[in-house]
Amino acid sequence: MTRPGPTAGQRQEILDRTRTVAVVGASDNPSRASYFVATYLLASTGFEVWFVNPRVDEILGRPVYPSLAECPGVPDLVDVFRRPADLPGVLDETIAVGARTFWLQLGLSDDALAERGEAAGLDVVMDRCLKIEHARFHGGLHLAGFDTGVITSRRRPLRT
Repeated sequence: MTRPGPTAGQRQEILDRTRTVAVVGASDNPSRASYFVATYLLASTGFEVWFVNPRVDEILGRPVYPSLAECPGVPDLVDVFRRPADLPGVLDETIAVGARTFWLQLGLSDDALAERGEAAGLDVVMDRCLKIEHARFHGGLHLAGFDTGVITSRRRPLRT
């Protein structure tokens, strides 16, 4: 990834204006990153969250939609958990439904795709975790287990 992408302040503005999130590639498997992010979004944000996966009917007791076009409305932000080869199609769907932000999770980036998304008027965030970014800007990292307050590699002694 050579494109700088939105600054921290711009990412915070994106999250502050976001009301609805579509998680494309959401999984009902608790060991998958998308499931972990989904539980955080439902429990710790005010976002309305829609799951998109053509092979799953329900995740965390909520309906799953086979495509972005079948979601109950236009998502403000599309959070993508898909293989790199699938990203152009997801971008096409994101543009077609009229979403404002195309967000690629950790490990996903494509400069040409970002240029195409920005040319279509989207904010494009690549290689960032929506959960981590939300927690970072809304004071929840300590609750999510990323900031334990321990600045050492030594284990704490066992209490007896």
